[in-house]
Amino acid sequence: MTYTGIYRPVSLQIVPDNYIKDIFVRGIIPGGYVYNDREPSANKTEAKIKASITLLKEDKSLNVRLRLRRFTEAGLAGDSNIPAGARSAFDIESDNLKADMYREETLLGTAQMDDVVKAISHRTLPVSLWDSLYPAMYVLRVELIRGTEVIDEKEVRFGFRKMLFKHDGFYLNGRKFRIRGLNRHQSYAYAGYAMPRSMQVMDADILRNELSLGAVRTSHYPQSHDFIGRCDELGLLVFMEFPGWQHIGDSQWKDQALVNLKEMITQYRNHTSIMLWGVRINESVDDDDFYKKTNEVAHNLDDSRQTGGVRAKDHSHLFEDVYTYNDFSHDGKRPGCAPRKRITDDDKHAYLITEYNGHMFPTKSFDTEKRRAEHAIRHANVIDKVASYSDIAGSFGWCMFDYNTHKDFGSGDRICYHGVMDMFRNPKLAAAVYESQSDEHPVLEISSSMDIGEHDECIRGDVWMITNADSVRFYKNDIFIHEYKKADSPYKNMLHGPLLIDDYIGDQIRENESLPKGQCDDIKYLMNRAARFGMGGIGLKGALKAGKLVTIKHMTFEDATKLYNKYIGDWGGKSTEFKFEAVKDGKVVKTVIKSPSKELHLDIKIDHTDLKEAETYDVAAVRIRAVDQNGNVAPFACEPVMFKTCGPIEIYGPSLASLQGGMGGCYIRTTGKNGKASLTIQTEFETRTVEFNCQ
Repeated sequence: MTYTGIYRPVSLQIVPDNYIKDIFVRGIIPGGYVYNDREPSANKTEAKIKASITLLKEDKSLNVRLRLRRFTEAGLAGDSNIPAGARSAFDIESDNLKADMYREETLLGTAQMDDVVKAISHRTLPVSLWDSLYPAMYVLRVELIRGTEVIDEKEVRFGFRKMLFKHDGFYLNGRKFRIRGLNRHQSYAYAGYAMPRSMQVMDADILRNELSLGAVRTSHYPQSHDFIGRCDELGLLVFMEFPGWQHIGDSQWKDQALVNLKEMITQYRNHTSIMLWGVRINESVDDDDFYKKTNEVAHNLDDSRQTGGVRAKDHSHLFEDVYTYNDFSHDGKRPGCAPRKRITDDDKHAYLITEYNGHMFPTKSFDTEKRRAEHAIRHANVIDKVASYSDIAGSFGWCMFDYNTHKDFGSGDRICYHGVMDMFRNPKLAAAVYESQSDEHPVLEISSSMDIGEHDECIRGDVWMITNADSVRFYKNDIFIHEYKKADSPYKNMLHGPLLIDDYIGDQIRENESLPKGQCDDIKYLMNRAARFGMGGIGLKGALKAGKLVTIKHMTFEDATKLYNKYIGDWGGKSTEFKFEAVKDGKVVKTVIKSPSKELHLDIKIDHTDLKEAETYDVAAVRIRAVDQNGNVAPFACEPVMFKTCGPIEIYGPSLASLQGGMGGCYIRTTGKNGKASLTIQTEFETRTVEFNCQ
């Protein structure tokens, strides 16, 4: 499904008779370099630039001049981290362009020059590598000159890096790199695809900085250059695909698909973050002749990248460099993914999982706690299982956020609730599973409100602590119960596995009751099992312990009930407060408190308040959550929210909306005027005003 209309900036370029139509820059890294894991930003390598420059028509009087600069977020200013020898921009003039350097290029109908920049392509440069954590970028400026006059000029931003899929995985700059990412649609609530640069940049920032991901798949079409450009800046790897979903048409349709592929590669190939071209219609059947052509086109237009093609059928034919496959085998019970050998007999090429979960378990932010927790654990199941295989390059989950869809694929409201975030990019619990796979900032989320009334028979079941801490200390009414260590997680392959709460008692029975140690341990075991699974779930071991307590220790049902209500039950007694402390390097880095909700507040997150119009209007995203006194999302808050603007901004969407699962949002759009502006957000429990500055 695609939206109609113009949804990206449109411009008219006025050019001279001779102009630079296309530049393709590749930062070539020779073999034998050493990658420094500890300080990749300081790593230097001798590298070469290979530039293919396409001109509209032949002109023997033209000369070309190049200028190389280190890119910083401030632009082309100097950077103290630029390696010696590359710190200053330098100019190199090539030989005059000779007629024998031309060949006819039927694809673009233009003249093509390969390695025209002889002076620079034969000179090595000390450069910093583009890496996932330290994405060093450079800018090549090309000027066409006739005498002293600059006829045309163009700048291309790029990085020096080596990406290679091998049979046993993906390698970035010589080191094996496990791909962990999500699929992304470029759609937004109310706006469809029509969102400007600020929102495209925000999505990349969320993927990298909030979800701690290293890769994204642009499913299933080329997405905004603003988004891909931000991926370049963030070190976020990109799997880019040409448009399509399942359907393959007639010969005319295929011809157009090849045009789409050519346009995608020529328009996007200077983006350093792109690691793989998707040259197969997503989830389509085998079509050998067609896919031989798509791979040939991709390799001819870009000899620096490999190809993949996403399929949903195992043992399909392979013409690409990477076997890319949507693995939906996990259903909550079966393993998180299938072993590679069950999907393909090929063991010479790389293998990459491109989708999982999604439609297998759609989950709304306003679903029951049990379903939201199961949703998160299913993502953990796949991540952990993928990590157990050394010959799987990585995986992309489906998907980043909920999105609008056609009538046959949504939940009756034309929304696919497949995301780990809602449509406004508010995180569901599953988002924490991805966020926790990095040590860049503290993560601690609890899968339960700890309110027994949210669960059948008031049995909490499995409660998970999703964290990247070394350990989590668990307290009940300020009484220390247990400290769970990283090694306690049943997930042994992922970097930080969720921790399961299996003890609600600690040493309280032994300390408070005048009973023998063995009896205390048996009672504790039985009550903890009953708290998670009910009396019918104590198992054979529990039944034997219960029998011993009754027959040998002469405990009665009334005795057991009294102890259960005292240490587990929470039935009508003093309200219970649970506290969780995430400990990293011996220090508490984050605390979560779960207690009965007493009040609600608005938690508002805005991506930027200085709004600037450039090619288009600017948009700011306003993400809203209703939280309790402890900062926890109130999932049953479905309050109406009113939005009112003042000054040169307007609401992009309705001015009255309801929270869903305690979360919601809106967008603010500029109106072409400068000045101060404000947005008032009003609910029954709180009113807040946010100030903006329009430039």
